[in-house]
Amino acid sequence: FFATTINYIDRQILALLKPMLDSELKWSNEAYGYINSAFQGAYALGLLGFGWFIDRFGVKIGYAVSILAWSAAAAAHALVGSVPGFRWARMALGLGEGGNFPAAIKTVAEWFPKKERALATGIFNSGTNIGALLTPILVPWITVQWGWEWAFLITGLVGLLWIFWWWYE
Repeated sequence: FFATTINYIDRQILALLKPMLDSELKWSNEAYGYINSAFQGAYALGLLGFGWFIDRFGVKIGYAVSILAWSAAAAAHALVGSVPGFRWARMALGLGEGGNFPAAIKTVAEWFPKKERALATGIFNSGTNIGALLTPILVPWITVQWGWEWAFLITGLVGLLWIFWWWYE
């Protein structure tokens, strides 16, 4: 649940900050579309790649690698200031985030008895909606307090902190 919530916060920040970034970075709607397409294409590849990786190395390692990758990519958005930079950051985010659902599904299959799997799946999947609800609350506040770069940095750091909980759980 928490990883999926973080995942959905990370992926929505750019859309929420688009008006500010349009003005500051002078990008067009077409450029923004290319940036989003880069994320979507990389996400599709990430689903396939992490599906294989998690089957090969296990869910404990696979989920940790996935969230490390997407959290680093989320934080990296703060370091770029151009359309190509955001495109690369979004591609990295998509590749990393592709591990969330294969890892969450395999975690449920391995850690929960059959009679509890539907509930466990409902719980982790509700993180998508919680992330969608939290993003418009948290990101504007962070942005007003410290700037748009910190919205990316803070959520990236939250993901990195989650790895410690996951690893030692």
